[in-house]
Amino acid sequence: MNNNTGKQNKNRKVNKGISSLLGKVRSLVISARNVAARNINTIQVFANFGIGRLIVEYEQTGKKRAAYGQKVLDELSARLTKEFGRGFSEDNLSNMRKFYIVYREQKQISETASGKLVLKVKSQTVSDQSQNSETVSRKLATPEDVQAIYSQFTLSWSHYVFLMNISNTDERSFYEIEAAEQNWSLRELKRQFDSGLYERLALSRDKKGIKKLSKKGQVVAKPHDLIKNPYVLEFLGLDEKSKYSETDLESAIIDKIEHFLLELGKGFLFEARQKRFTFDEEHFYVDLVFYNRLLRCYVLIDLKIGKLTHQNLGQMQMYVNYFDRYVKLPEENPTVGIILCRKKNNALVEITLPKAANIHASEYRLYLPSKEELKQKLMEWSGEEVAKKTAKRLSKKKGRKNG
Repeated sequence: MNNNTGKQNKNRKVNKGISSLLGKVRSLVISARNVAARNINTIQVFANFGIGRLIVEYEQTGKKRAAYGQKVLDELSARLTKEFGRGFSEDNLSNMRKFYIVYREQKQISETASGKLVLKVKSQTVSDQSQNSETVSRKLATPEDVQAIYSQFTLSWSHYVFLMNISNTDERSFYEIEAAEQNWSLRELKRQFDSGLYERLALSRDKKGIKKLSKKGQVVAKPHDLIKNPYVLEFLGLDEKSKYSETDLESAIIDKIEHFLLELGKGFLFEARQKRFTFDEEHFYVDLVFYNRLLRCYVLIDLKIGKLTHQNLGQMQMYVNYFDRYVKLPEENPTVGIILCRKKNNALVEITLPKAANIHASEYRLYLPSKEELKQKLMEWSGEEVAKKTAKRLSKKKGRKNG
């Protein structure tokens, strides 16, 4: 009996050890496959960039070639498809050409630091009459060169096909950075673009902040960096015209919490719904409680289906004060409060709250806003900011003269 028990214990230890080993091996295999898939995809994107470059350079060698550019793409497509199969349709070759034209100045990839081409292309071009004798050989360089390629092209070809149709260079750069950092699928990228994420973030920033979006994406360094105006909640499936309660709105958000986290932005972790705390023998409930790991602070969200009131602001101030005094740890940063409402009054917010208050109010929409409408708002906002700064400068100048 004792021998059997000993064998059983030994078998359990062996099985446990094998399970542990299996888990580690599985993780390694999955990681390796992901890296391999990523590298293959990156090299394919870079190859498409190179093909686009070759097409453009070919067209630029003479006016005659530029004139029958479409015919060149037709013939090139037929021959490449015959030799290599799918992936070389006329439309795709046209996209490769456009890809190179759009990104050639932005992507500094023609040479590595060592002066060698990352993708070595040796072409021996004869004359226009003997195009069939043109030979092109491609050879990838060192692993360091492959890493250099990846540092430039971090998304899939489908992502870039979508991105290069965004005409605004700053906006396109912002979405490329965010898609790479947040690991957005193509569907998520399209949704963020359709929701006007760039314009909504820009509306809560000054001119320097807007420019920073195109250089670094959304950098979350302070509470204000979290705020969007408005928040777009079209994924909830609620009808803008129908009647719904705050409980309905909250329940819809919980049902679509992954979508809501995407809309909130970077670093958010969901903690609780209807978080209760008791003060002076009275119970209070915070609609939604999140934690932002980048700012290392709690973020409280209160939902209002109507117009923002000073009572709403006062209530949120009380929630924030309670969390700061009784919930957050000493090493954590002050709690942030966000009130999502159908309509807000900026003047009411400014006069109700102290300047240093960590409380923000933003409107929400249950439908995707018109990008043209958001761009118009951004233009109007930019004009107002310029006017304010000009008035402030003139006021200071006048004060110095009077002094």
